[in-house]
Parts: sequence; structure tokens; C-alpha cells
Amino acid sequence: MDLRTRIALIGLGSDSRRDDGVGWAVVDAVRERAVERPLPPEVDLATCDGDSARLVGLWHDADLAVVVTSTHAYPGEPGRVVRGEFRADGTAPAVRGEPHSRVLSEAVELSRLLGRLPGRLVVYAVQGADSSLGAGLSPTLAAVVEPLAGCVEREFVREWAQEAVVGPCPP
Repeated sequence: MDLRTRIALIGLGSDSRRDDGVGWAVVDAVRERAVERPLPPEVDLATCDGDSARLVGLWHDADLAVVVTSTHAYPGEPGRVVRGEFRADGTAPAVRGEPHSRVLSEAVELSRLLGRLPGRLVVYAVQGADSSLGAGLSPTLAAVVEPLAGCVEREFVREWAQEAVVGPCPP
């Protein structure tokens, strides 16, 4: 019996639409941080460009899946991070101001129907300012990447050591 905890970190979006690439940038930041503090082999780092079925494939069989994505709300607060967690039945507690993307909603519903939801599904939605074509994040979202990578790592620690006291991420 395998007692290891499988964790999937998934950056959802596109690195060719400015702030839509924040999820990919957080995955890259976690990967770079792992050079100094290696992650266990049970941690999978991946990106997804918005294919719901691929998203399901990336998180199925995971004890914890963390998805980082951008969102655009009007009026918006660029750089605002909202954390949501899905329950095992695929429903999410109400989180004020968190619009779920169509792709994420479809993937959660498909996973629920197929019995492929991860044990825990945590979503970090970052409000973006610029989704125009091109590479690179706006300065506001670029400043969010490192702190958010730290938040993601704390999610990993929380999963590995259920009894560990891990402080919340700063707003």
C-alpha cells in the first residue's frame, strides 16, 4: 500500500495573454524555489491552457490539487488573491468576489461525475488587469508571484503534516 501523499500544482491559463499567465508564473516560481529546497517526488508541477479534460487528468488521484489561475472582475482589484476550496462532492463554499472560470467549473463537474476529484482541491484566483496578447505579467501581478508561491508551499506543508500549525497566507 502506498502511503505517500500525491500533490498536484497546476497553473491554469496562458503565458501569451499577459496576466492570464500568473498561474504558470507561480508554477515556475515553485520550481525555481525547489532548486534550494527540493520537493518530494510526489509533487507534480504542471500547466494547463484551459482544456477541462486535461485539467481533470492532471489532478485525478491527487490527495491535494492546488490550481492557480487569473480572474477578471469588474470593477476589479488587480492583484487581489482569493482562495477557495472545493469539497469532496465538488461544491465550493461561497467565497465573496470569486468568479469561477468556465474551464474550472467544467473540470470540477466532470471530475465529480467521473469520481476523479482530488481529496482536496484548493484554488487561488488572482484578479488580473491585462489579458491582452503578449508575454509578461503586469507589474501588479508580477509582485504577487513570489508571495503566492509561498502560500502554495504552505498548502503542501498543511497536507503533509495535518497536525502542523501553518499560518494563513497574507491577503
